[in-house]
Amino acid sequence: RRNMLYVGGLDSLVNEEVLHAAFIPFGELKSVQVVKDFIANKSRGFGFVEYDLDDDASDAIDNMDGSELFGKVIRCSIAKPPSTQVQPGQAVWSAEEWIQ
Repeated sequence: RRNMLYVGGLDSLVNEEVLHAAFIPFGELKSVQVVKDFIANKSRGFGFVEYDLDDDASDAIDNMDGSELFGKVIRCSIAKPPSTQVQPGQAVWSAEEWIQ
């Protein structure tokens, strides 16, 4: 999927509302998520922005990668799918992702 962006280097004050406002100028958004630490309930400094169209995502990367948000330089790129984490000595089919 080329319409899902990874956004890194976020300030701890950046929430979904702020991220949405920063990325909406480039096209319609499907979803916006700031990843939080479950225990501390604080931002982990990155998030994801999903666009309806690949071209909008590309425009957002061109304009937002290396820009400043809340005084911090952010990084934007196409999000990579999560990798299957299999430990050495563990059968690959014992990981949940293998079944799906």
